Amino acid sequence: MTSPARINIAELIDNTNISRSQFVVFILCTACLMMDGFDVQALSYVAPALVQDFKIAGSALGPVFAATNFGVLIGSLGLSVLADKIGRRPVLIAATSFFAIMTVLTAQAATVQQLLTLRFIAGIGLGSIIPQAAALVGEYAPVRKRVSLIMITITLGFNGGAAISGFITARLVEAFGWRSVFYIGGVLPLVIAFLMCFLLPESMQFLVLRNKSERVAKWMRRIKPEAAASGVEYVVREENRAGVPIGHLFREGRALLTILIWLINFMNLLNLYALTSWLPILMRNAGYSISTAVLVGTMLQVGAIIGTFVLAALIARKGFVPVLTASLAVACISIAVIGQPGLSLAVLTIVVTIAGCGILGSQPGINALSAVSYPTYLRATGVGWGLGIGRVGAIVGPYIGGELLARQWSTQDMFLVAALPALVSTFAMMFMRQRKPA
Repeated sequence: MTSPARINIAELIDNTNISRSQFVVFILCTACLMMDGFDVQALSYVAPALVQDFKIAGSALGPVFAATNFGVLIGSLGLSVLADKIGRRPVLIAATSFFAIMTVLTAQAATVQQLLTLRFIAGIGLGSIIPQAAALVGEYAPVRKRVSLIMITITLGFNGGAAISGFITARLVEAFGWRSVFYIGGVLPLVIAFLMCFLLPESMQFLVLRNKSERVAKWMRRIKPEAAASGVEYVVREENRAGVPIGHLFREGRALLTILIWLINFMNLLNLYALTSWLPILMRNAGYSISTAVLVGTMLQVGAIIGTFVLAALIARKGFVPVLTASLAVACISIAVIGQPGLSLAVLTIVVTIAGCGILGSQPGINALSAVSYPTYLRATGVGWGLGIGRVGAIVGPYIGGELLARQWSTQDMFLVAALPALVSTFAMMFMRQRKPA
């Protein structure tokens, strides 16, 4: 009796051309991330209009920004662990549907307290999108293109959606009011979630580790039909581990890596959300119109897109540590420059774009570093908990910005303080062991 043919799923994906079904995975994950970025940034872009409509001080929105990120923190920590237990696909679809519905409801908010509550609840769904999308893209991407695809997917998706949110918001708010932004930000992800129900596969590595051979064969028929013959045994190189996934983040030599990834995520997301939350309001306070203030803030996202493509190419050649160390150092300098008095609008726009390249452009690289540093059974947890700890920084950053604004700190001093987390991230990355893309 002959033994069944054995097919290593990871090697199969690594050694074959990308199929149409794999492209569908990348496109759906990008679309989902795009609406994630759109919704996460929508509040900061409509903030000047909210201040006028609700007749409140700009600092009153600080708790709302923090509440959104607190919800994202809960979703990132809890749902990522769940995804490593039941799968990326169901968690991604459910989270997308959930935040879509809550975003539509956000458009009905009549008070700051209602806005705070709705954005907190929506954040729980938003927090799960990047970890699951990054894990799925990484598990369907061949090794030679894995880092680039993860970084580009996150950037074109999340940062692209955030940038589009800025451009659309600048027009919608003037024409239809701030509520229209949340209606669009809620309806479109519902459509994407519906498409994912029919077109998005589960990670085949995950299914093999869970002994779901029939489901592996089902998706294999779409990706590589000749590998879906009856009697085939599907395997992966990795072992599954019992127990709580969080504990495994600190085992088998991963403790220092995990701690450094958490620290870098914390500092970088503190910077990222402080800048994206308050930059439009600070520009408005500097005398610019609402549309100009929003567009200056949007240049952070434009810089993120430019920076990610450049950094992805450099990381593929030089590795994560030297490239991300340099980009975070550049970010530190550019953030300090933003607050300097006497800058023309043209120079300010350039400096903000450079800051976006360094802070926002580095984040997909940090996410990719997490994704390639952990095995399949830990990947969603590793990325999700890194981002979850980072969301603590995302909560602290807008809160600190609101406090400094309420205390009437000068713009120059606020941006000098904002440069410090980037400095800490730079040194933390320097201490990380060099890791080549995998």
